[in-house]
Amino acid sequence: MIHFGRVHDISILLGEESATWPGDPPYERDLVSSIAKGDVSEVSRLTMTAHVGTHLDTPAHFIGGGRGLDGYRAEDFILPAIVVDAGDTTTIGPELVSDSTPPPGGAILFRTTNSISGRITSGKFFTDGVYLSAEAARMCVDRAVRLVGIDYFSIDAFGTRTFPAHMCLMSAGVLILETINLRNVVPGGYTLICLPLRLAGAEASPVRAVLLE
Repeated sequence: MIHFGRVHDISILLGEESATWPGDPPYERDLVSSIAKGDVSEVSRLTMTAHVGTHLDTPAHFIGGGRGLDGYRAEDFILPAIVVDAGDTTTIGPELVSDSTPPPGGAILFRTTNSISGRITSGKFFTDGVYLSAEAARMCVDRAVRLVGIDYFSIDAFGTRTFPAHMCLMSAGVLILETINLRNVVPGGYTLICLPLRLAGAEASPVRAVLLE
């Protein structure tokens, strides 16, 4: 039996806490067969994008010919991580990265008012979420971070046409974990597990993300 300390589930609940990005098809779960209706088994049909709820973006999301999900090993999604409290800032700047100690080759996750306020689990989309600046993204790359996570639907500001944080991180091969919920997580060091579905040719996948103390 594996022994570890507390497990923090930082995923949001699809169908209750998740919101739909404007223009995307909404998450839906329908029953193909139902025990309550006399069928022998319960079988669900899911309709969703690869970017619904808590999800992982690979470089293939924005970089033509970039590395997709099937280019990674399972262990690439198990990383030492640090959770950084962004306070009440509206934009995550480079000072939050420079003042922290992300493990080289590990992950840095930003805890902002997006999750502290409960908005990220409200089931409602909002456009004024805290996001990562291009300068902060560049510093993450310079600090040899392999994954950056945020408690907003996108690591970039809503409405951007250039996606500077995505482009900076993905050009350097950095994974991005979006729509996490860090409301009840104390800043500090953890082990992050965020295993995606094993999808051939895909650029992203929903994940069940947890932090181990």
